[in-house]
Amino acid sequence: MITLGVEEEYFLLDPETGLPLPRVDAVRAAAGLQPAADSGEVQEELLQAQVEVATPVCRDLDEVAGHLLRLRHAVSAAAEEAGCRLAACGAAPLAARDPVPVAHAARAGATREGAARLADEQLICGMHVHVGVPDRPTAVEVLNRIRPWLPALVAMAGNSPLWQGEDTGFASWRTIVFNRWPVSGPPPDFDGLADYDGRIGDLVATGTVLDRGQVYWQARLSERYPTIEVRALDVQLRTDEAVLFAGLVRALVATALREHAAGAPFEAPPQELVRLADWHAARYGLTDTLIDGAAGRRPARDVVSGLVDHLVPALDAAGDTRQVMSLLHRLLAEGTPAERQRQALEAGGMPGLIGLITAQTVGVDH
Repeated sequence: MITLGVEEEYFLLDPETGLPLPRVDAVRAAAGLQPAADSGEVQEELLQAQVEVATPVCRDLDEVAGHLLRLRHAVSAAAEEAGCRLAACGAAPLAARDPVPVAHAARAGATREGAARLADEQLICGMHVHVGVPDRPTAVEVLNRIRPWLPALVAMAGNSPLWQGEDTGFASWRTIVFNRWPVSGPPPDFDGLADYDGRIGDLVATGTVLDRGQVYWQARLSERYPTIEVRALDVQLRTDEAVLFAGLVRALVATALREHAAGAPFEAPPQELVRLADWHAARYGLTDTLIDGAAGRRPARDVVSGLVDHLVPALDAAGDTRQVMSLLHRLLAEGTPAERQRQALEAGGMPGLIGLITAQTVGVDH
C-alpha cells in the first residue's frame, strides 16, 4: 500500500468581525495542552493569523480522515481558548488595512524582507498531499505524468472566491495569489533527476528564492520526505473533501508509477498550455469548461469523468473506489466549496459566510 500524509493550513479569525487575528502563538500553546493533538503536529505558517497541521504517515483514507478530524477539533478548541475561530478556506474573506505580522521564525522574517507586500498579502491557505515514492529518479518521472492533471484538481478544489470582502469571480483566488511568487504554478517537464536538481540549483543560486523549499511549484519532490508533494489544492471546507483529494492524489501517483514501470508512452504538454489551463481552472472551477490538453475546452464535468476513468484501476487496487466515488458524487451534487461560499454570502451576507466556513471546518452542518 502506497503511504500518504496530509498537511492543512487554516486561518484564525476574529469571532465578531471575521478578520484574521495574529494569535498563532496562543493557539499553539493551547493546542499543546489538548490531549488530541501533539504540539509537534501544530505549526506556525508565514503569517501569525495562520496555523498548519500535519497528519502522521497514513496507509488508508480512514486513517487520514481520523487524524484530520482529531487535529481540526483540537486546534479549533485551542483557537476558542485563544479568543478566535478556526477557518478552513483558501483565502481570507476579509482583511484589515494593516497587514498581519509574519511569524517569529527567522525564515518568515527573511521571506517578508525579500517578498515585501507579496508576503503581507499571503492570506491564503492550502492543502498539501504527500504520497510515498520508491526513489527520487522515479519521483521525477511520476511528477511529469501527473502534471497535466493538476488544473483539474485546482478546479475541483476551489475554495477561495472572496478577497478583501468582494467576490473575485474566481473559484480559486488562492491560485492566482500564490502564482505571483518567482517560482510557482505548474512545474515544467523534466528530463530526469539530474535535470530536476540542476534546474532547482540554478534557481536557488540566483538568490531570489531563499532555498529549495521556496520553489513553490504545485507539485514537487519533498525535500524532507521520500514523497511527491502535491500543493495545488485550496484547503477544503470539510474534512471529507480533504479525504477525497487525498484519495485522488494518491491514485494519480499510483497510476503514474504503474505507467512508468510498464514503459507506457507519454507526451508532455507544453508549459504554456498547462499554465493557461491552470489559470482557466482557477477562474471557473467546475462551473464552465476546463482546458483539456490538445482537446481544448471541454465541459468541466467531462474532464472530471476522464480523470476518474484514468484513476479507476489505482482506486480499485487501494480499495478506495467506493469511498472516493461517494465523496466525488457529493461534491458534484453540492458544488465546490467556492460555489457554496457564494451561496452562503448571498443568503446571509458576510456573517452567514463566516458562519458556514467556521462551522464546516469542524464538521458542523450549516
